[in-house]
Amino acid sequence: MGVAFERDGARRARQVAAVALDRARQRATNTRPRMRALQAAPGGRLRWQEVPTPPPPGPDGAVVRPLASATCDLDCAIALGASQFPLPLHLGHECVAEVLAVGERVSSVASGDRVVVPFQINCGRCPACLAGRTGNCTGVPPVSMYGMGLVGGLWGGAFAEQLAVPYADAMLVALPDGVDPVLAASVADNICDAYRHVAPHVPRLLSENPDGAVLILAATRRRFFFSPSLPLYTGLIARAYGAHDVHVADARPGVREHAGRLGLDALHPRELRKLDRAPLVIDVSGGDLHLALARTAPDGVCTSSGSLHRSARIPALRMYGRNVTLHFGRTHARALIPAVLELLAAGRLDPRPVITNVAPLEDAPRALGEHFRGGGVKTVLTAP
Repeated sequence: MGVAFERDGARRARQVAAVALDRARQRATNTRPRMRALQAAPGGRLRWQEVPTPPPPGPDGAVVRPLASATCDLDCAIALGASQFPLPLHLGHECVAEVLAVGERVSSVASGDRVVVPFQINCGRCPACLAGRTGNCTGVPPVSMYGMGLVGGLWGGAFAEQLAVPYADAMLVALPDGVDPVLAASVADNICDAYRHVAPHVPRLLSENPDGAVLILAATRRRFFFSPSLPLYTGLIARAYGAHDVHVADARPGVREHAGRLGLDALHPRELRKLDRAPLVIDVSGGDLHLALARTAPDGVCTSSGSLHRSARIPALRMYGRNVTLHFGRTHARALIPAVLELLAAGRLDPRPVITNVAPLEDAPRALGEHFRGGGVKTVLTAP
């Protein structure tokens, strides 16, 4: 919440108030058609809620219909109340959608197009967007994104019948012909997050040492509230970029088995001492940054997806002595989506083995409840 309101706090508050007022007016007047949106409520409850459909798009906007909406690894923690995101909220932020309507100034997409909808809101015009830092767009309040409720700015969730896109030309990316929406749904977030850990580093690593190892540090304890698609996607992309020695450390036996089926070297975090320190360590542990840095080789890189903890412990003196580089933060999804879609279209990346369940959107409360409580890896919900 502090991050969400650290800049443009008054603007975020006005946006939230405007959304609440619009919903109240629509309930009172019933002037707009209704649709269903999946709500995550306290106590781990998942239920359909009837809400007004998005209004007609503004000049730069669009309204889309999600065709394939995927779980993000973070959704499990959110839905089960194991995160700082206040509940209730409308869940979901990864999807491929069909464009229903566009504003008069929109030129890159049209009604009927199939598009990837990035999970972050970005205007495409501010200095951050023009530099490719779309996750830190200054045209909207900080961390503006779908599916995160009050923290993200009440933009709605992707597990719904419609979704409003405020900046269609800036945000929407056409789905290449022949790419299955189910396979591309997570390009909106998790696959891009995996890609940014690999693409800037593995080519250089292999040019220096063709046998260079990649270590992906995931859950370091069996009781862990994040789903495991991100470490698996990361391993597949590392292999797609030519890395042969790819290790996934995870305390969950099922995840290790899954990683092994993908051709990755799976081990328990307790076994890390038998490995040499790796020149590239990818930390998707959600909180064990100290261990990730301790396993990074001299002059190596540790790139981390971060955590929801307020602070983290790091071995600063060891990092200094080994000359370790740390990159800690979020992905700039919209800037990366075209390159990731190229990987899918060329057949270099096949997300199919990571997806553990495909179900109709109609069955969302049941399918997602089973996913969150049963340790699912990746569930994709499809619209008719």
